[in-house]
Amino acid sequence: MRGVTDKRAMAKPLDTSSGDILADRRADYAEMLFGSGEAKAAAELLLGALELAPGWAFGWFRLGEFHEAAGDMDAAAEAWRMAQKLDPADRAGAALKLALAGRGDPGDAPPSAFVEALFDQYAPKFDEALVNALGYRAPILLEAAIRGTGRDRFRQALDLGCGTGLMGERLRQMCERLEGVDISSEMLRKAREKGIYDRLEKADLQNFSHAGPPPDLVTAADVFMYLGALDGIFATVSRMLAPDGLFAFSVEKLEAAEGFALQPSRRYAHSEAYVRLTLSASGLALVSVRTERIRDDRKEPVGGLVVVAERQAQGQPGRRLS
Repeated sequence: MRGVTDKRAMAKPLDTSSGDILADRRADYAEMLFGSGEAKAAAELLLGALELAPGWAFGWFRLGEFHEAAGDMDAAAEAWRMAQKLDPADRAGAALKLALAGRGDPGDAPPSAFVEALFDQYAPKFDEALVNALGYRAPILLEAAIRGTGRDRFRQALDLGCGTGLMGERLRQMCERLEGVDISSEMLRKAREKGIYDRLEKADLQNFSHAGPPPDLVTAADVFMYLGALDGIFATVSRMLAPDGLFAFSVEKLEAAEGFALQPSRRYAHSEAYVRLTLSASGLALVSVRTERIRDDRKEPVGGLVVVAERQAQGQPGRRLS
């Protein structure tokens, strides 16, 4: 992986206290310097804060970003490794930064604690930022793709990575019963306030299992870019779906011919060939796949795949729309 800077992550200020007032004050000054374009000076000042609070994992992670902006990737990698050592769960996602810098293995999935912390923090402003600022379109596109199969009523739907319920708002009128799962407690709290879902559950899709009645619709709107390898979750969906049940989801599109890859945004993108192959290996038949603009990122369109697959009833041919 190339060491490409994630500008959006680097512009994000520290939001976790070191537990030391003086260290926090120095860190705040470091953020001001960084915001003024003085990355090297900001790193020096933050290093002084870390001398007062050496066990501050988030501070070490931020130091790595300052060094990265200053062009010192050796120092950045050292700081990120320290962040990992102090917080083995890796809530800051240091492993992903190391992978993007070519100093570590990108792996098949991000740290679960990183995804949970990211969305817990993002929850209060999620709807406004995603819909208004980033032109988020995945729920609209997935609803259209589902209706494009000729089906618009479902007995039971399960919304994976439901977040605050943006996909659920589209599904509610189509479903007799709607359930949602998400890794983030704060996202689930926002979804619960909307009163969309009949049931909500906190779960990590990296080891998710479903014990309830088989859903005849499973959705995942812009979720799998925070998962990486899809063989496990596709197999789980295949096992849980009712016969003839639909599986509708979106991914960021990887322009490479095959596989999936970690992007500078610290999200994963998936090639169409990988999606097709993994669906087939999981016993799911492709119904439709379309390339669409799923949202914007720094005023640039993000291309994605909007996919519908089906669990075929035994002995019946699958429906292929496109």
